[in-house]
Amino acid sequence: MSRPQTQQAYTRDQVLRVASVSERQLRIWERAALISKRDEYTISDLKSLQTLTKLRDAGLGPKRISEVLGEIQEKLEGVTDPLTQVTVLLERKSVHVLVDGQRMEASSGQLLFNFDQQEISRLLSFPVHKKQEQEQARERKKIEEAASWFQRALELEQSGVAMDEATAAYEKAIELDPRCIGALVNLGTIYFHERQWKRAEGYYKKALEIEPDYALGHFNLANLYDERGDLANSYLHYTAALRVVPNYADAHYNLALLCQRTGQVMKAVRHWRAYLKLDASSSWADVARRELDKLRDATVVKGDSGAHREHSPRVVS
Repeated sequence: MSRPQTQQAYTRDQVLRVASVSERQLRIWERAALISKRDEYTISDLKSLQTLTKLRDAGLGPKRISEVLGEIQEKLEGVTDPLTQVTVLLERKSVHVLVDGQRMEASSGQLLFNFDQQEISRLLSFPVHKKQEQEQARERKKIEEAASWFQRALELEQSGVAMDEATAAYEKAIELDPRCIGALVNLGTIYFHERQWKRAEGYYKKALEIEPDYALGHFNLANLYDERGDLANSYLHYTAALRVVPNYADAHYNLALLCQRTGQVMKAVRHWRAYLKLDASSSWADVARRELDKLRDATVVKGDSGAHREHSPRVVS
């Protein structure tokens, strides 16, 4: 399906940076046919990548994501493009998708409620005080406004020339909805690239306070600590990301490099192998194979643990 010519086109690198997705992760999704390979993208494509990222961070691998998207189309009438039409909700240990008031549990494919079921529940419940209804309505409006500011911030950041305005828009989204994790993480990433470590760290930590099992938050914080030379905390957060999402390719790659630098050869080997199971064909896979061959050939050579710093960890670009 061709995209409308009226939409502004963005480069692959711009979209990867704004969506906080690595080139390797995008290639994995492309091979799984979750998103088509292209050189130019629109805002709709950005929405697709954000949805895929949320599903991945909730622990769903490419195969299960594909199954979930198929179930959404089958069970929710009127959905033709699930990646752009659904809203992903992370609720405690579960991930739900929401379309026009209908909610589905992503892990099981179970339709949790539709409009009629919601209405029945309302009629059977105790009456809600008018003031409480008004407060709930105001809260919903604030969250909707926050989402609009977040979307505007994404567009401004994607332009590449309005970073100050993008930062202000993210801050407005957080002011309206302090639990807007996407805005917190993206602000952290902006400050990360500006090498304002303390500010970036603060935003990443706020996101993790809201959602302790947010894999991308742990990964970005690990990258930050790695850049600052705090290898202990870097290791801690890379492993935290992998506890949440065991098939997080970028985390395996960076953790393999970190283990090599600290002389943990067997752990490095294990993470290189895990990475290659997830990505066997990219240029990064070629690097992984070379590093793995070096470890196999060298066994344990004194001083060798620091010999592989020539390859930098992958960060959210």
